[in-house]
Amino acid sequence: MRTFLALVAANDLELKQLDVTCAFLHGDMDKELFLAVPGYEGVYPGKVLRLKKATYGLKQAPKIWWSTLLAALEQDGFRPSIADSCLLVKYSK
Repeated sequence: MRTFLALVAANDLELKQLDVTCAFLHGDMDKELFLAVPGYEGVYPGKVLRLKKATYGLKQAPKIWWSTLLAALEQDGFRPSIADSCLLVKYSK
């Protein structure tokens, strides 16, 4: 990380960073996922909920969020770096 920041400073490049506090709550589910109504199993027997959005605690949440973010950034002209696919680069003329 220090090397990367030094490279940015030495070449007078622009670096932007984003910290999203509720990121996992905005990804659309890519598969159907059903769960029992928590705390109401006796009240609503046989009823389940279908999740439409990813939520904290799902194993799929980080992957869904990254796919959503990557699709939006690629539409804006960003491309994954050859060296590290988590590093997105936007070349300008």
